Amino acid sequence: MKDYYEILGVPRDADADAIKRAFRRLARESHPDANPGDPTAEARFREIAEAYEVLSDPRRRQAYDRGEHLDPAGLFSNFAGVEDLLNQFFGGFGGFGGVRARPSRPARGPDALASLELTLEEAATGVQREVEFITTGNCPRCEGAGAEPGHAPRRCTECGGSGARRVTQRTLLGSMTTVVTCDRCGGVGEAIDVPCNQCRGERVVHQRRTVTVDVPAGIDDRTRLRLTGRGGQAGRGTTPGDLYLDVKVLPDERFTREGEHLHHAVRLGVAQAALGTTVDVPLLGGGHERITIEPGTQPATVLRLPGAGMPRLQRRGRGDLFVEVAVEVPSDLSDEERAALEEYARLRGERLDQPKRRRRRR
Repeated sequence: MKDYYEILGVPRDADADAIKRAFRRLARESHPDANPGDPTAEARFREIAEAYEVLSDPRRRQAYDRGEHLDPAGLFSNFAGVEDLLNQFFGGFGGFGGVRARPSRPARGPDALASLELTLEEAATGVQREVEFITTGNCPRCEGAGAEPGHAPRRCTECGGSGARRVTQRTLLGSMTTVVTCDRCGGVGEAIDVPCNQCRGERVVHQRRTVTVDVPAGIDDRTRLRLTGRGGQAGRGTTPGDLYLDVKVLPDERFTREGEHLHHAVRLGVAQAALGTTVDVPLLGGGHERITIEPGTQPATVLRLPGAGMPRLQRRGRGDLFVEVAVEVPSDLSDEERAALEEYARLRGERLDQPKRRRRRR
């Protein structure tokens, strides 16, 4: 796993302002426009932007710190996506004063959101599941062109068919020229005279889609997975958005989970805890393991079964299973049980200073 803190040169407890300052400095130094002829500049710059995308978002950062899978390779589906990030800092980064400007990317489809419920067993083993959701797709009648068949779109007069226009702005770094998506044609470069009868010129229609998702073993509850390019479409010549999956791991009656570790409670009677016994502890994936309860085991004692917990996400090994002992004190004693406990207290020298209770009929 990449060390995003090392990439930005900040400590692991760095606050949001420190992360932003580090990114601004490294972005200026590493941008390909500032390093002409350096074939490694773009890869380095993408890595810096990827690190900022993760560490600047509190939810992503928490998931990264826990070692969760974030699909970081999909943070930017193309290099223009990084340029959008720079617009937040520099009002456009292309050209460094007009020397060179990067072309605009095609319009991008909307992102889609779906949810996925898993049992604890499925989260432990990893599964392949089909997920159904509703999003936009290219109109089947006009194939995403937006024009009625037989009436071809014409070239956009605003951008001359390029789908982009130049914008020059004055910033702290000087006069900078960037290329932005044409707002009239949405980056497609085409204008429509006769709209499609099905999509009304919108190029897309809402449709139900199904995708197959490979869920990694060890995934945790409330993890958000990103599937690059599996979201909605925005018409012919555009790039699809992304699909985000919110994972919910259902409660399990046998275990509670804390990261890669599992907890299981066993309930013992007073005599079992005092004299010792054996109990069968359920295992994730099926079966049981018999463990020994030593004589004199105290309430809240925790026993550990190494390697019987959840798989570590994207890493080798597994967590542990912790067995917590709860000793139950009976509240519905029979006459014989009460007499036996009173005799036990006498032998132990324990004082029973309590009101006499009415004896139950047998």
